[in-house]
Amino acid sequence: MNDYVKVRSLTQVFDVSKPWLNRVLERRKKAYLTAVSDVDFEIEERNTYALVGESGSGKSTIGRMLVGLLHPTSGYVEVEGVDLAVETDPDKVWSVRSNIQMIFQDPYASLNPRWRVRDIIAEPVASKGGQTEGLAERLLEQVGLHASDAGKYPHEFSGGQRQRICIARALASEPRLIVCDEPTSALDVSVQAQVLNLMSDLKEELGLTYLLITHDLTVVRHMADRIGVLYLGRLVEEASPEELFESPKHPYTQMLLAAAPRMDAFGREVPPPTGEIPDPIDPPTGCAFHPRCPIAKDICRQDRPELRQMGTRRAACHFAS
Repeated sequence: MNDYVKVRSLTQVFDVSKPWLNRVLERRKKAYLTAVSDVDFEIEERNTYALVGESGSGKSTIGRMLVGLLHPTSGYVEVEGVDLAVETDPDKVWSVRSNIQMIFQDPYASLNPRWRVRDIIAEPVASKGGQTEGLAERLLEQVGLHASDAGKYPHEFSGGQRQRICIARALASEPRLIVCDEPTSALDVSVQAQVLNLMSDLKEELGLTYLLITHDLTVVRHMADRIGVLYLGRLVEEASPEELFESPKHPYTQMLLAAAPRMDAFGREVPPPTGEIPDPIDPPTGCAFHPRCPIAKDICRQDRPELRQMGTRRAACHFAS
């Protein structure tokens, strides 16, 4: 398979300084927040790549850079061989952008409450001057809703149904790549399973490529073809689901897996994760995880580990081997 998406040295830095006058009066320097730092990965066509990490790890920022809502501070995202941030050919940019859609975290906030579902779903096609007659009804049935729901408003649906509407809207323009930003985090567990099963079925049926962003490792175990673990904007481990769940190499991945709920471990006692995520405005030197790591040594505090290839996986830890 070909690499449909290539991410190289992707970095995003935000200026979070106070206004100029405040800085002068308080004698403060400019403050910069590094949300993403030197991230590299590829997504093969018709595969699902999952980005996993705690809140604030930079997952959603990467998703927004991938779809073009944010421009990288440095590095690049290449989709179908095109870097959307620097490409000057408008036809080529439009061709690639039309193949990308996004499913947002909050299904209600991403739906216009004043529009009927028919108009919401047809909007991506109508904006391009395409044919929208019967489109919403067909897509609603494809995602497990009824065609008559096209005349309703978003507030008339449950959370799971709204997310199905968001999926239908994403499918309207017949995309090849869908970025799913925490698509099930606002839903009940039983509804989460339904939505994930629907996404898996649509992937096989339509040949879709997914970037799945989530904080829950258990959500992606049976859906992802490749999993990348983010910590404080840095990719610390990448592996197939089988390798990651059976033998995680990075202490942070081990901590996430130990804290995840398991069906076969009712009543088990798990020590809570130690420490807090460091301040991204003033990150630790060396390995960003060393203040919370149980095996940290002096080298971890001094040198930032590279993301090294280890067979079919990668890990950024001095003691991963």
